[in-house]
Amino acid sequence: MTPQKRKPLTDGDIAALIQMAWEDRTTFETIQERLGVSEAEVIQVMRAALQSSSFKRWRMRVKGRATKHRALRDPQMKFNDHSIADHRRANC
Repeated sequence: MTPQKRKPLTDGDIAALIQMAWEDRTTFETIQERLGVSEAEVIQVMRAALQSSSFKRWRMRVKGRATKHRALRDPQMKFNDHSIADHRRANC
């Protein structure tokens, strides 16, 4: 099976991706569903878009964070990260 090529991210997509990636409650799975960008690709975009110190701060923040992965979340969590991501609109 050949992987599908997706269209390049627009400036607005990158802005939305960065905003969702910084939020604790928006999972990498939600980012993948919204923008078609895997966790590894999110890391690449964040590395390219942020200053080095900001990228390092973000990586330290999300590394191992249970709220960034649905499978690691406590089933008792009552919020839906889809609704959080829905209200986000890029300023571009």
